[in-house]
Amino acid sequence: MNDFDELCPKVWKTFDIIGKRWNGLIIYVLMSGPKRFSEIHSSIPSLSKRMLTERMKELEEEGIVIRHVIPERPVRIEYILTKKGSELGTILGPVSKWAKTWIK
Repeated sequence: MNDFDELCPKVWKTFDIIGKRWNGLIIYVLMSGPKRFSEIHSSIPSLSKRMLTERMKELEEEGIVIRHVIPERPVRIEYILTKKGSELGTILGPVSKWAKTWIK
């Protein structure tokens, strides 16, 4: 197996994660630090709460996001990018720049 055969499925998986509707925006919002569900939702108003819930679960399963429970009264939940998620988030800037230049 050559490098291409090993790398290609990993690249496609990466595109699958960031290309899924809303995931890129969610990751972008979380790049500025931990956020509560309502903060993420208010940052992306056209995203329904149901879809946000679904995407957050998927990102958590992929190891991109951690759901952090803060045991206060009332209980608070924050979403935080993992190291994997933060590194993925760093590629969104160049992709956005490219899209602004080339996608009409």
